[in-house]
Amino acid sequence: MTNPIATPTRPVLTVQDSVAVITLNRPAQRNRLENEDLTTLLALFSQINQDPSVRVLVLTANTQDQPQPVFCAGYDIGGFNEEGQGAMAFEKVPQALAELRPVTICALNGSVYGGATDLVLACDLRIGLQGVQWRMPAAALGLHYYPSGLRRYVSLFGEQAAKRAFLTARPFSMDQLQALGLFEAVCSVQDWQVTLQALIDDIVQLAPLAVQETKRSIREIASGDYHLGRLQAREALTSQSEDFAEGRAAFAQRRSPIFKGQ
Repeated sequence: MTNPIATPTRPVLTVQDSVAVITLNRPAQRNRLENEDLTTLLALFSQINQDPSVRVLVLTANTQDQPQPVFCAGYDIGGFNEEGQGAMAFEKVPQALAELRPVTICALNGSVYGGATDLVLACDLRIGLQGVQWRMPAAALGLHYYPSGLRRYVSLFGEQAAKRAFLTARPFSMDQLQALGLFEAVCSVQDWQVTLQALIDDIVQLAPLAVQETKRSIREIASGDYHLGRLQAREALTSQSEDFAEGRAAFAQRRSPIFKGQ
């Protein structure tokens, strides 16, 4: 079988069982995002959202043959010269990623820069590779960052660390990022696949409906755009579900539950 990421291309989607993987696939260009990549990512997100069998999405990068691994060097600034492109076009991508139905994991297997840092933050969970770097050079380029990205930074980094990121353009080490609580795990290359698989396994063992509805509610609460009635309706939906009945039965019988997402 041909390796789907052997040749540099737009982002590549693979799906196995309940897990989808999107791989950024321009390693020779440090996985820089071009305008056609943004269009592809939006289309892949839509495809994933419409596939109820997908429970987890992993976002990662092809770092093959790079001297130092780079997950993504950010948005190709040449794209700002193309009509209808630029920050407003880029902003749609992390926003769509944040709103996806499945649980999203960023497998940050290299350094990350600029707008690509917001793709990492837009994921629900993150694991990181030891020794990689994170840098936000917007002000060094003369750019005020787009609103939803700033909100994610302040929400997840905190005000002071967000100021450091944007007002100094200094890089963050993985140790500094881990101290902010951004990563579920930071590990070596040797432990990478085991660590990622363990996180995926923990997620797919949970009740799909409960995970889906809880993710929606957490996102709404975090953005301040929530309604108590909607949260209560989701609570009622899951409390009456077949999955909750199965979960209680499995607990009483001391066995693993078999959830169906109903």
